[in-house]
Order: sequence, then C-alpha cells, then structure tokens
Amino acid sequence: MTAGSPRRARARTAVDPARQVAYDALRAVDTDDAYLNLALPRLLSDRGLEGRDAAFATELAAGTARLQGSYDVIIDALVTAGSASLQPAVRTALRLGAHQIVSMRVPSHAAVGTTVELVRAGVGERPVRLVNAVLRRVAEHDLPTWMARLAPDRGRDLVGHLAVTHAHPRWIVEEFLRLLGDVDEVTALLAADNLAPLVTLVSRPGLVERDDVVDGAGAQVRPGRWSPYAAVLESGDPGQLDDVRAGRVGIQDEGSQLVTLALARAAVAGRDTHWLDLCAGPGGKAALLTGLARGRGATLIANERLPHRATLVRSGLRAYGPPATILCGDGTKPAWRVGTFDRILVDAPCSGLGALRRRPEARWRRTPGDVAAMGPLQKGLLGAALDSVRPGGVVAYVTCSPHADETRGVVDAALSVRPDVSEEDARDLLPEIDDLRDGPHVQLWPHVHGTDAMFVAILRRS
Repeated sequence: MTAGSPRRARARTAVDPARQVAYDALRAVDTDDAYLNLALPRLLSDRGLEGRDAAFATELAAGTARLQGSYDVIIDALVTAGSASLQPAVRTALRLGAHQIVSMRVPSHAAVGTTVELVRAGVGERPVRLVNAVLRRVAEHDLPTWMARLAPDRGRDLVGHLAVTHAHPRWIVEEFLRLLGDVDEVTALLAADNLAPLVTLVSRPGLVERDDVVDGAGAQVRPGRWSPYAAVLESGDPGQLDDVRAGRVGIQDEGSQLVTLALARAAVAGRDTHWLDLCAGPGGKAALLTGLARGRGATLIANERLPHRATLVRSGLRAYGPPATILCGDGTKPAWRVGTFDRILVDAPCSGLGALRRRPEARWRRTPGDVAAMGPLQKGLLGAALDSVRPGGVVAYVTCSPHADETRGVVDAALSVRPDVSEEDARDLLPEIDDLRDGPHVQLWPHVHGTDAMFVAILRRS
C-alpha cells in the first residue's frame, strides 16, 4: 500500500445466528432477569432456528451459564483489572468464547473469530482486540489445566476448590456439605448439576398411556426410570410431538412426578373426593393430579396467586376439558372453609437449588438471603394447608430444594405447634425407588436418582 492510499476495510464475517441467539439469551438473563429456559426457546422460535443450529445454541447458552463461575476465574487471570472491570456485554461474549474453547468441540480459531464478530456487531470495535487476545490465551490450556492452575488449593480451602472447579457459589457448596457430610458425594452432586439433563415427559392419566407415547415416538423416546408415567426424550424437539401439542403429554422432571404420586398414594379413610393444589403454577403437578383424581371419581381445585401463572395452569389442564376449577388467590389466606379437602399438595415457592441442572443461571442469581426470605411464606402456606385439610386427610409439603431451611426446617416448625398433625413415612409410598436413606421424608438427588433434588413430607391431620 503506497503512502496516501486509502486504508482497505477489514473483511468481516457475518455473525453466526446460533451464537447470536445464545449471546442474546444470556444478555436477557443479565439485564432483564429473564429465565434462560424461557428466553432461549422464545429466541429460537422468533429467529427460526431448528435442528443442529438450535441444539448448538442451547448447549452454548446453557453450558456458559452453568460454568460461568469457572470461566470468570480464567478471565480474571487474563484481564489485568479483572472480569468485573469489563463491560457486561463483553464479559458475556468472553464467557461464550471460553465455553466453546474449553468445553465444546469447537476449534479455537472458530471460537475466537465468531466471538470477535459478536462483540464487533453488538458492542463496537473498541473491545475487539482485548477479546481476541484474551480468548487466544484461554486456548493455551484445557479446562482441567486451567482449574489446576487457578482454583484454590484443595487441602487449604476445600470449599473454595470445589466452588471454582465445579462452578457453584461457595455458599451452595457449604450447604451441600452440611446436608450430605461426605466430600466425595458432594463432588458427585456438583458434577451432576453440571450435566445437561434430557427432556422428561409425563403421560397424563386418562388421556394417554406411557407405552403408547413410547411406541408412537419411536427410538427417540424410552420409558423413565421410576415413574410409571415418565418417558425420556433422547433427542428431538418435544414440541413436535402430537401428544405434547395436544396437552396429553407434558414436560416434567421425574422427581416432580414422584412427589406428586406420593400424595396420591397416601391412604385416606372415608371420603376422598376433594383435592387441592395450593400453589399450582405453572401447572405440571396440577395436571398429573387432575388425571389421578378423575380416575378415582375425585375433583381437583388448582389455586395460584399470580394471574399469569394461573393462565399457565389453565393451559396445562386444557386436554382434560371441563370441569376444571382454577382459583386465583393467596394460598396463605384461603377462600374456602377449614377442613374442606381430603388431599392437599403444597408445592411451595423455594430457592430452586434442586433444579440447578435445568436452570443453570439460578445458582448465580440466588443468595442465602433469598432462602431466609422465603421461610415465612413456606411456613404460612403449610399452615394454611393443614387448616384446610379435614381430619384424617393428608398434606404433601414439596420443594424443589434440599436446603434444610426450606425442607425439614419448615416441616419441623409446623409439627412443633400442631399437636393435631403427625408425619408419616413418605418412603413407604415410593417403594420402587432405591436408596431413599433417612426418613420419614423423601429427598431425591440428581447424582443418586437422576432427578431434580425434590423433597416431600407427608403430614396427616388427626
């Protein structure tokens, strides 16, 4: 190029649509407090991504969110002022690039180049050189080597070591160690949280048989491990299955099915016609309970405080048709008389620490304060349920969290002030499940049972 000649513009690569969707989904999580499992499917649909492109975008977004803590430690080591000094959009792009380099089978030059184009298109030219340089340094080692170099020493700081190498906040690791008491088992649990789960389906009783779902879908669907209503989708989009579109089949973790079955299987003397789901949104357990209730000549009332979640419950029950009674009200202030119901499900709002493999961003969003803040609501809901069940009836207290303050703490608090309530052995209601350990409650685990870490206690009013 001779002096005075115009500078030739740098050739640019078009931004890859799958990577753009993953990036935009993670930005929505960061800036709008969006839930990744809701934001990502919406973006995939809006932009027409299917098949391999949709699968790549899903793994890229979910994997990046899941292992974010480990990637931030690497980025901190390579950025002079640390990752916190970066623009949030640049930090998101670096995490995406790091995930492709050290955790996916993406050639480093492709991961670096496509991430640079994401930054150039979304942020501008200024941070491009930094992104390029940092990701080229990331590519110098694989993830285990980076962790060996950067994680706290296991002997001096066990919790810190596990938190960094398994990408969990320190406080969650501490709670898991308190609950399980065995370092090897906690390590297995943390590893299980970092495995993307397959989609689990539920065949809704009275609408379709599980075997018909399996046979009709071919090799891509197999029976679940524990629940007689569960089927596992090995590959493909569940939204393409006719039964799912019609509402005869739902998407529901097997652990959620099992705790619902525990309530339905508990013995009830005398009348057994009035069932209640006290906190029904988004409606998966309410749909399963509806099918089980109608099979016995009973009816279910589904109560949900938030109107938009009540709408989801209505959609989940659509295949059953009328009569479906859905109430929108505060479960701690019942609109019905004391002792109205024979069976009540309290699927209490909780931290969601039992579903970290399905909601990968939740681990970075939750704090110990969130757990403490939910305690009064959980206790209020269980107390209202115990008032609402008739003598001889049963209440199932359920959370998608193993945290002691959300499980045993709530149940024990109720038992301490309710001499008319006793706890029964929930393990007897789920005899098909191996290794249920100490009771009388049931605590499921991802690394033991392959389910979310669901908790259920069965309480009877006398």
